[in-house]
Amino acid sequence: MQDTLYKTKRKVVHVVQHLSLGGLENLTLDLLDFSQPSYEVIIISLEGNKRQAILNWPRLKKFSNQIIFLDKPLGISFRILIDLNKIFFYLKPDIVHTHHIGPLLYAGLAAHLLNIRVKIHTEHDVWHLDNYKHRQIQKYLLKICKPILVTNSNKAKKTLIEKFSYPNIITIKNGIDCKKFQPASKILARKKMGFPENKILIGSSGRLEKIKGHDLIIRAIPLLPKNIHLVIAGQGSQYKNLNNLVHKLNLNKQVTFTGLLNNMPCFYQSLDLFCLPSYLEGYPLSPLEAQACGIPCAISNVGSSKETLCPNNGQLIEANNILEITKVLKKMLNNPININPRNFILKNNNIRTIVKQYESLAWRA
Repeated sequence: MQDTLYKTKRKVVHVVQHLSLGGLENLTLDLLDFSQPSYEVIIISLEGNKRQAILNWPRLKKFSNQIIFLDKPLGISFRILIDLNKIFFYLKPDIVHTHHIGPLLYAGLAAHLLNIRVKIHTEHDVWHLDNYKHRQIQKYLLKICKPILVTNSNKAKKTLIEKFSYPNIITIKNGIDCKKFQPASKILARKKMGFPENKILIGSSGRLEKIKGHDLIIRAIPLLPKNIHLVIAGQGSQYKNLNNLVHKLNLNKQVTFTGLLNNMPCFYQSLDLFCLPSYLEGYPLSPLEAQACGIPCAISNVGSSKETLCPNNGQLIEANNILEITKVLKKMLNNPININPRNFILKNNNIRTIVKQYESLAWRA
């Protein structure tokens, strides 16, 4: 019966706050990229403009005809609500899928006013709900819009139940393209990346912002053996400060910043270990990508990070603790566990499975 239903073309509109490189945004693009032919998918970004977004994130160019930017100003904007109302009226979507509180505010209300039957809202992290104002706004929006409420982790689901007592909250884990991220020759990967071939490589990736804690892993390097080299992939506002820290600690020969990379699988394949020392996280994608490439991970025990780790060889780190980072990394290097974490990712985080789980929600509404 479901196979017959899928033959009917359905139009899905995802609404995000902005389309800049990040886990939530990557996942939304994957939901577009891996959607079945029976779905027509469009992404609306409240903030920004298309030209600048594509310059900053070249992956968007492939989807240029399926993304819309509203150039939202700072603060509350009634124009955005009006614009979304007009867009939804023109597109006549079957499903409006919002990601985070801002899109729920504008697109959730617009979809409600136009009586769009299927509304899905995914909460990608829940730490913002500690803010009383955010919590009250979201409680009101959920009551009015009545979307299918999805979260990406069991921990986040528990928090949402405590905050809202919302019925039938669904957990769908974040996913990655396991065909793109897969194991390969470490030696060849290092040659392609230009990384040292005779060093132990520890890698970290993500936006170079304070929340990601790259300063912590840099400060841990002097406490580790001298044959360890740290490679950090990504770009962001903290690059200058992080680079100054590297110079201050005389780590120029032990730390490399790669900037934004087009070949992230090759980056992960070159590593011995991956470390994500964030101060705050939701359900991060980078540990999934690294483990899909067969690389063991050490990550801060914040948000729902624990649920991204292969239980056989992944290690949690106490947040904001340089000595703990050092201790855990030494333990992993000195006592390696010969179990490939890829199988854990294939079972729990394959994007093709995740997309089917999301698409099935529309038929349950």
